[in-house]
Amino acid sequence: MIKEIHLAGGCFWGLQKYLANIPGVTGTEAGYANGKTENPSYEEVCRNDTGHAETVRVCYDSSVLPLGALLKRFFEAIDPAAVNRQGGDIGTQYRTGIYYTDDGDREIIQKELTTLQSLVKGAVAVEMKPLFQYTKAEDYHQSYLDKNPGGYCHISLKKIADAARPLS
Repeated sequence: MIKEIHLAGGCFWGLQKYLANIPGVTGTEAGYANGKTENPSYEEVCRNDTGHAETVRVCYDSSVLPLGALLKRFFEAIDPAAVNRQGGDIGTQYRTGIYYTDDGDREIIQKELTTLQSLVKGAVAVEMKPLFQYTKAEDYHQSYLDKNPGGYCHISLKKIADAARPLS
């Protein structure tokens, strides 16, 4: 069964590449989530106080990749205790978050966040909310690192490659 979740973890360029490598992910899309404006541009998200998070819409085959396993892989790519920052990117648009479209996912997400909290020092800063607003990012942001292999990425190339390892 193909399901959908929206994950925010800093700049969406590297996160999209990382998530697309995970076995069971059937599609990804860079976008802006849960802000105060409709159809924001990248410039508006960066320069105005729109409240959007740079987000990756993830479609996945839940029979191959259960949500809990997907979230564990997501947590490997982020600093879960960082507030409004991932790597060198700072600002509210770079916050970490899990935005769900299926209320049935809430319990699984909460369980994984509770487990994560037991493994990290400090408070987990990953927000969990229903997705209430989403806009696809401009075309030049889609699969950016595939089009620009030497482009900026806050996630190491080794970590991106490791995302393709078989699920355990």
